[in-house]
Amino acid sequence: MTGPVVAITGAARRLGRRLAETLHAAGYRIVLHCNRSTAEADAVSAALNQQRHDSASVVQAELTGPDIDDLVQQLLTPFGRIDHLINNASAFYPTPVSGINQAQFDELISINLRTPYLLSCALATALTGGSIINLVDIYGDKPLSGYSAYSISKAGLAMATRALALELAPAVRVNGIAPGAILWPEGESAESENWQNLLETIPLGRLGDADNIADAALFLISTDYVTGHILTVDGGSSLS
Repeated sequence: MTGPVVAITGAARRLGRRLAETLHAAGYRIVLHCNRSTAEADAVSAALNQQRHDSASVVQAELTGPDIDDLVQQLLTPFGRIDHLINNASAFYPTPVSGINQAQFDELISINLRTPYLLSCALATALTGGSIINLVDIYGDKPLSGYSAYSISKAGLAMATRALALELAPAVRVNGIAPGAILWPEGESAESENWQNLLETIPLGRLGDADNIADAALFLISTDYVTGHILTVDGGSSLS
């Protein structure tokens, strides 16, 4: 089996799974990274391999302070190459300033900023001619109340995207996607007052879906004259 390879962190579920399915359908081979969701990742990989033999593989690794060189080797092992990297894995939970602790701050910074940045740097040579896509967030631009550490981590990732685009050009293109309200956070009801209030701020009047993000990623991988851009996919909510 030949063809370009996309490595996706946090690819077992939710947005990551849809990214894997969409890019696989477009002809890419997929390295699915997961941490705890190994059963789900194995199921996604099996389904993709049923469609095209030897076109998907699973890598399991923690992203809180991993050995970056070891992670790079794990990602390169299944197909011997990576053409595109999507830093999708993310930690998201409230950290009110009255109660945040160092462990929470370190985890959010590590998963959402440190590892994507260092992994991108370490894979830069392997990605020559390819691209990196970072899943940022509209709250990296305008902070979400009660989620300051998360917002800080995503703001850092947005800057890392632009800085890497400048430094890795022309060999590697680096872009970002900033989702708005796409999927409700796990464990939170879509009927809650907070999220209903959020829905009212979206000009398009509805929640987005994982396909909106996957289509944006396919565009950014396919185009060859866009770098350093963060594509906002939020139904217009950042306009308000």
